[in-house]
Amino acid sequence: MLESKSLTRLEAFSDGVYAIAITLLILEIKVPPFHEIHSNHDLVHAILELWPSFFAFLFSFGAILVQWIFQQNIVNLLVKSSGRFLYVNGFLLLTIVFFPFTTAFLAEYINTDYAMPAIVFYNLNTVINSFAWFLFYRAIDKPIPLRDSLFPDELLRKIKRSNYFAMAVYTLTTIMAIWFPYTCLIINIAIWLLWIKLSLSKKSTKTAVEEKIA
Repeated sequence: MLESKSLTRLEAFSDGVYAIAITLLILEIKVPPFHEIHSNHDLVHAILELWPSFFAFLFSFGAILVQWIFQQNIVNLLVKSSGRFLYVNGFLLLTIVFFPFTTAFLAEYINTDYAMPAIVFYNLNTVINSFAWFLFYRAIDKPIPLRDSLFPDELLRKIKRSNYFAMAVYTLTTIMAIWFPYTCLIINIAIWLLWIKLSLSKKSTKTAVEEKIA
């Protein structure tokens, strides 16, 4: 009962952090000041000028959303928690709440001559985020197993391999972004779209396991 309550509180806290992070994304998009608008044309032009902010918002919204889905699928298969797992989950959430800042940074400079540092900085956040997921998956089994027999070793190994792939690609694109910033940004966008597609096209982790043991 106590273990179940601990996981419930962990999920509730995590959900709240994800919700706040997503909300902060849209708050970074500012309405064009009224005193700068003198015609409908000015207003339309001002809205179009906000495209970097809308682009960065959608990019980060998708990234945060798919991570929330992945975390829910994993936590639903755990039977207990641990002190280490709570701290690792906290570190993961730290990388999530940092997305609004890197998103605002990206939106401000992506269409300028200083786009490279902004893109590198954003990509660096994805590297740290993927490392947080590495620790998250590792904490599921160490120092004590938090999953039961319904979460097989094979499935965990498959999930970890996907995480290794993500860390490798994000690290590579972060370094390459120094010379090819926009190309690397497009690669990262494609990867996040891939994660979203996989989360939609494949059965959830929980459903797949339940059907396996049925």
